[in-house]
Amino acid sequence: RYLRTLYLGLQSRWTAEHRRRHFYWRMMFESADISMLRLLEAFLKSAPQLVLQLSIMVQQNSIEPLQGLSASASLVSLAWMIASYQKVLRDSREDKMPMSYKGAVVQILWHLFTIAARAIAFALFASVFQLYFGIFIVTHWCIMTFWIIQGETDFCMSKWEEIIYNMVVGIIYIFCWFNVKEGRSRYRMCIYYIITLSENAALTILWFLYYDRKTTSDFDALILVCVVSSSFALGIFFMFIYYCLLHPNGPIFSHRSVGCIFRQEPVPVPGSPTDAVTSPPRSLPRTTGGEREGAPGERDSCVPVFQVRPCAPPAPAARAPRTEGPVIRIDLPRKKYPAWDAHFIDRRLRKTILALEYASPTTPRLQYRTPGAPQEVLEYETTV
Repeated sequence: RYLRTLYLGLQSRWTAEHRRRHFYWRMMFESADISMLRLLEAFLKSAPQLVLQLSIMVQQNSIEPLQGLSASASLVSLAWMIASYQKVLRDSREDKMPMSYKGAVVQILWHLFTIAARAIAFALFASVFQLYFGIFIVTHWCIMTFWIIQGETDFCMSKWEEIIYNMVVGIIYIFCWFNVKEGRSRYRMCIYYIITLSENAALTILWFLYYDRKTTSDFDALILVCVVSSSFALGIFFMFIYYCLLHPNGPIFSHRSVGCIFRQEPVPVPGSPTDAVTSPPRSLPRTTGGEREGAPGERDSCVPVFQVRPCAPPAPAARAPRTEGPVIRIDLPRKKYPAWDAHFIDRRLRKTILALEYASPTTPRLQYRTPGAPQEVLEYETTV
C-alpha cells in the first residue's frame, strides 16, 4: 500500500494536466486506508503493551530507563495515530474542511493525556485485581461494540465485515473516543467521557483502597491518583481548546458551526435541476484558502452525501454554460436509502466516476430519482 500510494503520488506530479486530479484522489484514498490500518495496528498492539508495561512498573515500584522509553513511545504512537487519521480523512474528503496543523497538534495533546490517564488507571487496577480487570475489559468492550453496531456504521462492503470492523473499533473505545459515524458527535462524546471518567475514578479508588502498603508508600499512591486525575483533566482541557478554537468547521458554540452532514437540505441554485449533482464529493479539486473565505456561506454549509452544490447566492448570478457529460442515474431518492445501500452505492460509484473522469474531459453528473414523479421509475430501471 505504501508503494502504491507513492506511485500514485508521483503520477499525479508527472502526468499531463488533465490526468493529475485522477491520480491525486486515488492517492488520497490509499493514504486514508493506510492511516486507518496504522490506527488499528497501534491500538491492537501498542495499547495492550502500554498497559502491561505500566502494570509491571506499579508492581515493581520502579521504572527502568528502557522500560519508560518504550512505554512513552507506545503512548505517543497512540495519540499520533488517531490525530493523523483524522487529518488524512478530512484531507481525502472534498465535503470536509481540512484540519490545520495547529488543530492536529492540539488533538494529539488531547488524546495523549486522556489515553495516559486511562492506561494508568488500568495499570493500577490490574496490578491488584488481575482477574477482575480481565472481566472489566471484556464487559466494556462488549458494551462499546454493541453501541457502535447500534449506530449503523458504513465502513465495509458487507454486513459481517462491518460487524468485525465494529468489534475492532470497540477495542479503540476501551482507551479513547473515536468517531465512526457521520452526524452530531458531541452528545455521544459527552456520554463516552462521562462513562470513562466514572470508570477511571472507580478503578483508581479501588486500587487506592487495596494496594500493597509494603511496596508502595502512601505518598506515592497519592501522587499516582493525582496523576490520573490531572492527566484526564488536561486531556479534556485540550479537547475544549480544539473544539472551541481550532475545529475546521469553526467554534462549537458559534451559531455558524457545523456539526453534521445531514443537518438540512441546501436551497437549490436557480436554474439547476432539482435532483442533479454536478460531481461526487471526492472528485473535485480542493479550493484554496482565498476561495474558501470568499465564498459566502460556504463555511457553514452542510451538505448530504454525494452533494457538493454550494448554497444559494444572495442574488442570482449569470451561470456559465455547462458542458454536457456522462450522467450516472440512481434509482433511489436522495437521502431515502439505508446506510448499507448508501455505502455500497458510494463504493461502486467511486470506481465508476474515476474511470469516467479518466476517459472523459467532463465530470460526470449524479442524478437521483424524483420522489414526486413515479413515472420516471421506468427510465431508471435500465440504469445504475
